[in-house]
Amino acid sequence: MAKSSVFLVLFLHFLFFAYLSSKGVLGQSPVFACDVDKTPDLGDFGFCNPSLEIAARVNDLVKRLTLQEKIGFLVNKAGAVSRLGIPSYEWWSEALHGVSYVGPGTHFSNVVPGATSFPQVILTAASFNTSLFEDIGKVVSTEARAMYNVGLAGLTFWSPNINIFRDPRWGRGQETPGEDPLLSSKYASGYVRGLQQTDKGDPNQLKVAACCKHYTAYDLDAWKGTDRFHFNAVVTKQDLDDTFQPPFKSCVIDGNVASVMCSYNQVNGKPTCADPDLLAVVIRGEWQLNGYIVSDCDSIDVFYNSQHYTKTPEEAAAAAISAGLDLNCGSFLSQHTEAAVKAGLLNESAIDNAISNNFATLVRLGFFDGDPSKLQYGKLGPNDVCTPENQELAREAARQGIVLLKNSAGSLPLSPTAIKSLAVIGPNANVTKTMIGNYEGTPCKYTTPLQGLTASVPTTYQPGCSNVACATAQLGDAKDISAQADATVLVVGADQSIEAESRDRINLQLPGQQELLVTEVANASKGPVILVIMSGGGMDISFAKDNDKIMSILWVGYPGEAGGAALADVIFGYFNPSGRLPMTWYPQDFADKVPMTNMNMRPDPTTGYPGRTYRFYTGETIYAFGDGLSYSKFDHRLVQAPDLVSIPLEEGHICHSQKCKSIELFENSCQDLAFDIHLRVKNMGRISGSHTVFLFSTPPSVHNSPKKHLLRFEKVFLTAQKEELVKFKVNVCKDLSVVDELGSRKVALGSHVLHMGSLIHSFNVKI
Repeated sequence: MAKSSVFLVLFLHFLFFAYLSSKGVLGQSPVFACDVDKTPDLGDFGFCNPSLEIAARVNDLVKRLTLQEKIGFLVNKAGAVSRLGIPSYEWWSEALHGVSYVGPGTHFSNVVPGATSFPQVILTAASFNTSLFEDIGKVVSTEARAMYNVGLAGLTFWSPNINIFRDPRWGRGQETPGEDPLLSSKYASGYVRGLQQTDKGDPNQLKVAACCKHYTAYDLDAWKGTDRFHFNAVVTKQDLDDTFQPPFKSCVIDGNVASVMCSYNQVNGKPTCADPDLLAVVIRGEWQLNGYIVSDCDSIDVFYNSQHYTKTPEEAAAAAISAGLDLNCGSFLSQHTEAAVKAGLLNESAIDNAISNNFATLVRLGFFDGDPSKLQYGKLGPNDVCTPENQELAREAARQGIVLLKNSAGSLPLSPTAIKSLAVIGPNANVTKTMIGNYEGTPCKYTTPLQGLTASVPTTYQPGCSNVACATAQLGDAKDISAQADATVLVVGADQSIEAESRDRINLQLPGQQELLVTEVANASKGPVILVIMSGGGMDISFAKDNDKIMSILWVGYPGEAGGAALADVIFGYFNPSGRLPMTWYPQDFADKVPMTNMNMRPDPTTGYPGRTYRFYTGETIYAFGDGLSYSKFDHRLVQAPDLVSIPLEEGHICHSQKCKSIELFENSCQDLAFDIHLRVKNMGRISGSHTVFLFSTPPSVHNSPKKHLLRFEKVFLTAQKEELVKFKVNVCKDLSVVDELGSRKVALGSHVLHMGSLIHSFNVKI
């Protein structure tokens, strides 16, 4: 090579690495303020003094800023103030089920090429294991801090998504913990505690800052011409407080989350990001959020340009900030806030309040404490990402979430010694990226279903369809290998081309000719057929449920980087399945008749509207919330439960003189009134396994109460033939109350029915 060519190559390499470095993808110094090592004078600023209270530091900083500088801190790409030693900070990073490359705040590079990719949230929720929710959060935040320390991530992560999975067609249901308010609340608070991992419970110190989204009643993206940018969710006060709000309330109060994100849609005619009742009154006032409120990306632009909620952009900026919004994902506030102040639409003090909430969060993260390498999490680095322990937790999470829906004649588990040949078929049988769903990052590695199964037995493989759309099933080779194999595993379902953000489903059936592929292969098979559904939402697979040739059905969600290994663990009996469905699987008939735009949770017999979720839905199901089988049988025996609960009322209370069907919570002394439910649970099988004990309640039929709702759940591990005492404490006010038609929570009087597995116990609540 000529010398000039060598120099050219070297120069191009230099430019390439300079480009990568400028993009923050090689790894560099973390972004932080108050670098007193380089600029000692910064130590004179109060906001750089870690010994001061947070409020004092924040007030000191705000007073030093000009109006233009303040406005620069209202947007996700916050402006730098070099005279104060403050660099630009990018607020937008994501960590839905692992550190994600979605959002400009996080990158992968040769320094950190990947992070542990856990199962998509819907599958993790199926584990019903609250300690697992928190453990995953801890790993994700460790990897996030490690990446921050080498300049590849921020400190503020806009996760988790805790919207209720109200409709099976919603493309983002996969991101959520499912349809139940209690499960969603437990997931929200648990995952947030894991992410934020406040040091010794100190709320003033955060490992990373989590964000619960999308507030509120957001569960439609794009369906039959209606999109999230124009949708007005008409929600009753009863449904709002009974179904949509509880996860957010728990996230703020129980999880002490650092942020809440308002959504694109309107609720009852008002954009959520411009509704002071939802933001200032509820989140900041009633729930006492210790943190900041952020818009979904470009939400203010959306309610101005798409919803035409205000006449001018200045009015839109003023409406958002006045409602309680602190941070704009996007640039709208940086463009129009100054004009709003000059027009008299907004006081500068409102901007001060907003950026104070933002700064207080950064103070809690140590952003203003100087060099992070000298702080609590400063030693974390690339070696703390993708560790064997972290990857094993991803595999364990997938195992715990996988749901066994059908197992005729105990066809599973397969024997790894008896099976000499296994046919593996289907468009999702050898996928990689499909397994991790959306809001994903680069995983440490992948184990596909085919790879996981091949590690145990010899396999032959045919995709059967070129992709999940399966326009034309290739039946010949698939049927041939199934006819010759000792057993067949079919891995079908969906991917992000079928269900995703901005993509809701119309059809609840398997896409394209997948049903034909499954049926034809099953009919041709020599041995047992195991059908595996990889999807976020439920499917109408009644054809397979009723087909005797299909002996077993597993739902694996989007199982993360180790999904194939976890699937093999379950199929070959290395792991006893214990997952339970976190959402109802509806028939196609539901999607044909029920508009996605109808937000009502409760059924309406006059119109034939069947209601939604297991709590209210009155129609037929393919599989129900909580369904899931095990390789063991578990027996429940009730040990302790009340027959009567009496609530004392003060003399002269109106309910002493007339019949009441419910009583206001604040009117009575039930706040500390509780009782215990004790159950003995025994593993009747021959192998060890985990079992989720559900405590459901059917309240009296007052105020259109739920037909059944979840009060408690507990996951227990039992070795063969062993039993354990499971204890639930039931609070009368919290657990036996229902939300009335006006949104007030009341204790229902009369007969309550508890459901615990096959056990049913009735008791009366009276005054």
